Amino acid sequence: MLIFAPMPEQIYNPFTAFNFSNRNCFLTGQTLTTEEEKIQVFPQWLMSRYKLEDMPFKMLDESMATYKDIKIPCAAHINETYLEPLEAEIAAAFKIGYDAVKELDELKLFQWAGKLLYGIIFNEIQSGIKLQHSQGEEFNISQSIIHKFSNLHLMLQSLNLPITFEDFKPYSIFLFKVDNNPEEFGYRDEINTQTFSLRIKDFGLIICLQDNGANKYYHQEILQKIENEVLHPIQFEEFCGRVFYSAYLFNRLPEYNILPVADDIYIEAMPLRGMSSKPLFDHWVGKTFGQVLESFWKNWGFLLLEIIKNPEKPMSFLFKADGSLISASEIELPR
Repeated sequence: MLIFAPMPEQIYNPFTAFNFSNRNCFLTGQTLTTEEEKIQVFPQWLMSRYKLEDMPFKMLDESMATYKDIKIPCAAHINETYLEPLEAEIAAAFKIGYDAVKELDELKLFQWAGKLLYGIIFNEIQSGIKLQHSQGEEFNISQSIIHKFSNLHLMLQSLNLPITFEDFKPYSIFLFKVDNNPEEFGYRDEINTQTFSLRIKDFGLIICLQDNGANKYYHQEILQKIENEVLHPIQFEEFCGRVFYSAYLFNRLPEYNILPVADDIYIEAMPLRGMSSKPLFDHWVGKTFGQVLESFWKNWGFLLLEIIKNPEKPMSFLFKADGSLISASEIELPR
């Protein structure tokens, strides 16, 4: 639940009237002059760099699109004023690699990944509405998912509105130096938990977009051991699997107060613990994590039975049995 002071006029919530038309800007809701006023969800510079335009992209309903097919309606002046400068800054940093990405403002990384993930969500909702209408049904989506998606959309408006996050970060960001194959494009998302990962160039990036930093805190012990290491790609994917799994175990729906002060808008996070005494994360199950690892380690062909030979302690390329860190140079697997 969002708890509002009187709603500032300029905040737009497409979930109030469930407006996912191509005639309205995805960010501001303003009416567009034509349905062709759209932008790519995966930016052109990224698609060109990794030859993604015609690569298949699987939607939730199992239908296939290509990366270049995935677009969102956006007012030209919103794109020119707010999105293009952000894309240019991110593109320049990503071209250099880890050292430049490390220097980026975290909020800009969040906005960039958030726009990309929300663009996919927008397309998924559009195709869901079309499908259910074609079957003569009303579009149905759970309240908790609406809650998450509308919060993400609210946070994204920090791009174009004077929004301040009051003493909190809505996200957890993890950035590592990774010894990647320079030609590889490793992308993954999970829209229900709003988790995103990208492994390219010489780095790996993971963002939980709507957890108020909870996942970063949850993994802090492991982070302290690995955050300054150069990881083998399989090590990054192992940590990535940990974050995607913990995001699934995270059992709170963050709530916020919106406080307009003169022309500014302050967003204040309500305590995650709320009225519940149960932990923020459900119980970690080694066997289930093993299934996650099988998916994340697909490139290396490990089977579930190998991974969970000991279901309580799945196979690891990060840590030895005594808990000490495995150096990337010790791993004899292809990058």
